Amino acid sequence: MASVSLQTHPLGRTGVEVSTLGYGAMELRGEPRGPAIEDADAGRLLNAVLDGGITLIDTAIDYGRSEELIGRYLADRRDEYFLASKCGCLLESPPGAMPPFPHDFSGANVRAGVEQSLRRMRTDHLDLVQVHMSPSAARMAADGTVEAMVELRDEGKVRFLGMSGILPELAEHIEMDVFDVFQIPYSAVQREHEELITRAADGGAGVLIRGGAARGAPADDKGWTVPPIGLAADEARDRWESSGIEELLDGMSKLEFVLRFTLSHPGLSSTIVGTSSIDHLESNLGIAAKGPLPPDLYDEAKRRLPLG
Repeated sequence: MASVSLQTHPLGRTGVEVSTLGYGAMELRGEPRGPAIEDADAGRLLNAVLDGGITLIDTAIDYGRSEELIGRYLADRRDEYFLASKCGCLLESPPGAMPPFPHDFSGANVRAGVEQSLRRMRTDHLDLVQVHMSPSAARMAADGTVEAMVELRDEGKVRFLGMSGILPELAEHIEMDVFDVFQIPYSAVQREHEELITRAADGGAGVLIRGGAARGAPADDKGWTVPPIGLAADEARDRWESSGIEELLDGMSKLEFVLRFTLSHPGLSSTIVGTSSIDHLESNLGIAAKGPLPPDLYDEAKRRLPLG
């Protein structure tokens, strides 16, 4: 697959530039929690991600076999991408359990998880390790979470420290001033974190957005089958329909609008979009290559869409 012209943004104070479209490997977790995908198809998809110009891949221990697949199919291209994973996950998901899984933020488990991720992905370092599931500052202090992350960074096993955070804890995470990168849910119909994205970016942190495409509006062919993270499908539908936003699209697909809306936030470094389909990947790349919405459309969309 030919590379498209994706913009790149600085990842905060890290000194790293990343493509504004990142790849989320959760869709490679396999059944029953994700779509069925053969290993060889996963390998073709992962290589297409890099061939398409994406330079950031985000995964987690909680994402089933995704780390193993990344290691199998992309270890020989390790210098082509910024690799982000999570810590605080259990080393193995409980059999038969469905997300959200229990987590253990103790220093020992943080270390064990990172070292397992390194083995699975056949690399000597993670570019970014992110605390998963937004624990409170008090919980992390009691568990020695950050201290373990710092030790791993000092050992060269991790380059940068991150937080996958949400309200109500996200504000205190930013105030801790220890995280280089924040991963935050945000979309056209889920703008609750909008100001905190700005605050994190203004403080020098990189910001990765999740949920900014497939969960940002009703799919053109399926309607509201998957609600945005933390938002009931009925509430998401009401926010979209009451805004009258569709009258502004002028032939633009809903997916294009919501993805480009996310890309328009000035605090964004990259938005993480997952798929198990090369066709969907190509569509996402084509949309992302168009960049942010025109300023007048973005301003009017923000005027109409509720903040929360």
